[in-house]
Amino acid sequence: MQGVLTAISNTLGFAASHARFFLIAGLVAGIASPAAAHAAKPWIAEMIAGLLFLAALRVGPRALIGALSDLRQSLVATLAFQLALPLAFALFFLAIGWTGVLPTALVLMAAAAPVSGSPHLAIMTGNDPAPVMRVMTLGTALLPLTVLPVFWLTPALGSADVILAAAGRLLAVIALAVSAAFLLRRFALRSPGPGAIRSIDGLSAILMGVVVVGLMSAVGETLLVDPALVGLNLAIAFAANFLLQLAVTTLLERSGSKAIAAPLGIAAGNRNIGLFLTALPASVTDSLLLFIGCYQIPMYLTPLVLGRYYRKRAAISAHRQPST
Repeated sequence: MQGVLTAISNTLGFAASHARFFLIAGLVAGIASPAAAHAAKPWIAEMIAGLLFLAALRVGPRALIGALSDLRQSLVATLAFQLALPLAFALFFLAIGWTGVLPTALVLMAAAAPVSGSPHLAIMTGNDPAPVMRVMTLGTALLPLTVLPVFWLTPALGSADVILAAAGRLLAVIALAVSAAFLLRRFALRSPGPGAIRSIDGLSAILMGVVVVGLMSAVGETLLVDPALVGLNLAIAFAANFLLQLAVTTLLERSGSKAIAAPLGIAAGNRNIGLFLTALPASVTDSLLLFIGCYQIPMYLTPLVLGRYYRKRAAISAHRQPST
């Protein structure tokens, strides 16, 4: 038994050390193997709830309270990211008469909380994960509230009862996942050591790799019949993700908030749009899967594509920190 536990621990440690490999492997497997993608697709909602559970398990209730200590800064960022931005998108799209799958997907992307892996993206790019964790934690907690006005302004999501039911399911998923994680921390994992944290990170990396296989189901099959449509969705996904990251980072740097500019830039562009798959009906989400799948690609490539840019920002911030 001890040998089995050691092997599992070593495997999870390996996965934690090679998280980017697992994510990219999941992207490739989901696109290259439609059969694997369709096998994973029915379990996407459950796996995303599992990722939320693992994120809460890793953070724990004490760190959660600490993460919310700088409440004002986190609240302003959360309301800007999850309320002001998607409402601006929704109103703009209504004004110009742009309807359909893509504008709906962009509004949902902007309305989502930062992805649970965003603190790790900050670490991979040499930046402080704490500001990201604060906004991710508060954003996930407030998501059922911030998303309601956004849903109301997005006709493609359905009638009022559908919207309220979706918000209720979203609240239930978040509450159950976080409560289960905190109960486990309370009774079985009070003070996890580095090995336990590493195992949680490894399990998260593996699960993220499997989730993205399912999220690629629409990408792989559409690529065979309409590669131009995939290219359009991919281009918009890259633009939405990277432009948000660069715009927020630049804006905060110019406003004098250099220490949090890069971390919040990462949080702004990398959103947990997949969480809506646990709340919205399949009749709505099936048409969004192509964009959601394409959106995973810039998210997982952030450390590779923008790594040098963010490391430079981190070096400048570190150099100026003593003088302030």
